[in-house]
Amino acid sequence: MAFPQTYMNDSGLAVAHLVRRFGVSADMSRLVIVHDELDLPVGRLQVKAGGGLAGHNGLKSITAHLHTDAFSRVRIGIGKPPGKQQGVDHVLKAPGKREREELAVVLEEAADAVVCILTEGIAAAQNRFNR
Repeated sequence: MAFPQTYMNDSGLAVAHLVRRFGVSADMSRLVIVHDELDLPVGRLQVKAGGGLAGHNGLKSITAHLHTDAFSRVRIGIGKPPGKQQGVDHVLKAPGKREREELAVVLEEAADAVVCILTEGIAAAQNRFNR
């Protein structure tokens, strides 16, 4: 199911609420955002601490609502849009069969990366998951 663009652009509202509710604001490095990434090939995973927004509207919203970008990230590659297709159209379209298979594998890796970040720290997760 594809979500209208406005829901993803306002993801910071939900994240800010959860940060307050669960008291994460004292240590934002323990907040892990898992998100799609156009700049990585389909199925590639990268762990990152803080950093730029690269035009990602969900990250812009989260940063605006939290007033920081000091959270950890697990970036899941979805690849660049083909031809002249707009990024938003690429993000919202359903992946093909081959891409679904690759994404299923990387989603399991992403879950392992989140656990690693929270139990062993961001540096250990970067060493283990960034290829």
